[in-house]
Amino acid sequence: MLNEIITIYAIIDDLLKAIGHDEDCRREMSDAEIMTTAIIAALFFSGNHSMACSYMKDHNLIPDMLEKLRFNRRLHSISMLMNDLFHQVGMILKETSDCTEYLLDSFPVAMCDNIRIFNVRLIKSEEYRGYIASKKRYFYGVKVQLLTTKSGIPVEFVFLPGSASDVRALNALPLNLPPGSEVYTDAAYTDYTAEDDLKESDKISLKVMRKKNSKRQDEPWNQYIKQHLRHYIETVFSSITRVFPKSIHAVTYQGFLLKLEAFIFAFTLRQAFIK
Repeated sequence: MLNEIITIYAIIDDLLKAIGHDEDCRREMSDAEIMTTAIIAALFFSGNHSMACSYMKDHNLIPDMLEKLRFNRRLHSISMLMNDLFHQVGMILKETSDCTEYLLDSFPVAMCDNIRIFNVRLIKSEEYRGYIASKKRYFYGVKVQLLTTKSGIPVEFVFLPGSASDVRALNALPLNLPPGSEVYTDAAYTDYTAEDDLKESDKISLKVMRKKNSKRQDEPWNQYIKQHLRHYIETVFSSITRVFPKSIHAVTYQGFLLKLEAFIFAFTLRQAFIK
């Protein structure tokens, strides 16, 4: 555990220096220490920041640990920086990888059960009421659209309302991939215009599982390859959500997304640099 914490801090600190991040030297905690603590909370304490802060202070890893309120304020203030840093890690993984195959899919994260929607205070909008077809139930929360490498390491993500269709992810995600890349998705991402645009402008092939009534049917061998590669993404989702608590505790909607982002960031760092 200690080695993982030190490794994560070193990676984050080096990345911040590489992008020329500047901060006030009078601060008791650096931005690297703030982000490291949030990621450690996701890795080992089910997203509980208080427990992570206490652990880092008690083990003298961060002696000048901020109190809970000040820590949360600092974490919220660098939310965009944390998002940018994740995508910087994603760019490094994409540039250093020899594989040009990527997987795209979504998974739901509920703020609460459907029956308790009226008690939710974080956000109130029917746009966040989604449906999980595999479980035949509604949920209230967000959809995480996740792009991973073939080996299952997340490199891009975006949060969309629970009711958003998967096709929206094709416009919401950067999809900043090397020319010649192939993105494998399920049938929910069927959009012929988006396929053609990606192929023509970015030289990216969108490998969508075809429905029986699709206008663009695949050859049997091509369909088998798509189906075979699709199994990897389900394993990634189960690995990420396995460390989720029963419910992600947050006081604000931004805090909810921050904790969710920390879980994804922590999984990426562990799979790419630690495991």
